[in-house]
Amino acid sequence: MGFWGPIKPIERSTGHSAHRLRPTLSWPHLIALGVGAIVGTGIYTLTGVGAERAGPAVILAFVIAGLVCACAALAYAELATMIPTAGSAYTYSYSVLGETIAWVVGWSLILEYSLACSAVAVGWSGYLVGWLQSAGVHLPAMLLQGPHAGGIVNLPAVLVSFAIAGMLMAGTRESATLNIVLVVIKLVALAVFVLLALPGFDTAHFHPFMPYGFASHADGSSTRGVMAAAAIVFFAFYGFDAVATSAEEAKRPGRDLTIGIVGSMALCTTIYILVAVAAVGAMPYTVLGNSPEPLALVLRTLGHPLAAWAIAAAALVALPSVILVMMYGQSRIFFVMARDGLLPRSLAKVSPRTGAPVLVTGITGLFVAAVAGFLRLDEIAELANAGTLIAFIAVGICMMLLRRRAPEAPRIFRCPQPYVVGTLAVLGCLYLLFSLPEKTLLRFLLWNVAGLAVYFLYGRARSVLARG
Repeated sequence: MGFWGPIKPIERSTGHSAHRLRPTLSWPHLIALGVGAIVGTGIYTLTGVGAERAGPAVILAFVIAGLVCACAALAYAELATMIPTAGSAYTYSYSVLGETIAWVVGWSLILEYSLACSAVAVGWSGYLVGWLQSAGVHLPAMLLQGPHAGGIVNLPAVLVSFAIAGMLMAGTRESATLNIVLVVIKLVALAVFVLLALPGFDTAHFHPFMPYGFASHADGSSTRGVMAAAAIVFFAFYGFDAVATSAEEAKRPGRDLTIGIVGSMALCTTIYILVAVAAVGAMPYTVLGNSPEPLALVLRTLGHPLAAWAIAAAALVALPSVILVMMYGQSRIFFVMARDGLLPRSLAKVSPRTGAPVLVTGITGLFVAAVAGFLRLDEIAELANAGTLIAFIAVGICMMLLRRRAPEAPRIFRCPQPYVVGTLAVLGCLYLLFSLPEKTLLRFLLWNVAGLAVYFLYGRARSVLARG
């Protein structure tokens, strides 16, 4: 029993050798896995939001967010090999920090996964509307945006949320082949964008480079500065932990995980910088920041309507796969917390016919649709980022604490310079967290106050570990 409640023994967290996965992945597989998981909604939809907050220095914001995520990913990799079970940061926190902190991390992850789905749905809606308009189809404006923009509801975002939830409730899974195809579509679309946008490059669009300064600060109704942009484009790096959690399947984890994590982060950061340079170079950031589909807008402005249509189509095809993955992640976190007794056991119940957790997926789908239908993209992404940053901070602390408590414990993958990397991950995430707008931090605080009330009124007394 620790200060923060009972601690789950690491031995209990690890699986029996008979249930371990076969090591079949080498570093090229891991880089491909990382790039496929990372490149998604963020680069398609948040380039404009980042440019609106930092101007041309959105390029620097991508670099900062990428470096912080790389440090967190290395800490994830070490813990994933020591505690190779479901639950991610929630499980690591339970085994190192205690049940109460684990609850806060798990509750934050629920927020992260749900709102990430909502943010993708809103981004998808923006591309759908632009794509249809370019084809001469105009839908009622009242059904394309929430009350914040004078509409009633963002109906396309609601419908895609329900559609994905329905697929998951039916037990539908994306195959590896489909996932590879979607990754190729995403990368080809971004490559085409860069090739077509660079000829329209104008250095005048980069002056002034940092119009709103470096530090995050309130500017009227919005928050601006390079760090304010970094705090939101951080969303574009979601998914890198897919590499860390594949530790069990790496042929040579010590070498392959390092190359896979650093390689995929470096490659994705490079892709993002190229896209940001091409976008800002081709169009004033003041125009770019007001578009829900910035990349397609750039191509239409440069006189490439067919390419703009194709880019939007690629986003429409590829982005729902991110919702699918995030909803799966949500159900896993719910499942593990319910299995530990902290949430009602019925939430972990799976359908005997499909094997899908129908109830929790349905609840998630309703929540995702409601948020996507009525809130703005930037507000959703900021709140999702707050949950993720808390999880990353916990992972960095857990990795450093285990190095002190159990220095001789076997580690398939050892994070290089653990205290330097762990400290950079924690401090970087804290800086990004406090660079978020005050109202976002207040909403996040209220979410966790509600969560702690649920824990103390329900979960603590029913915890499987506490009851022995």
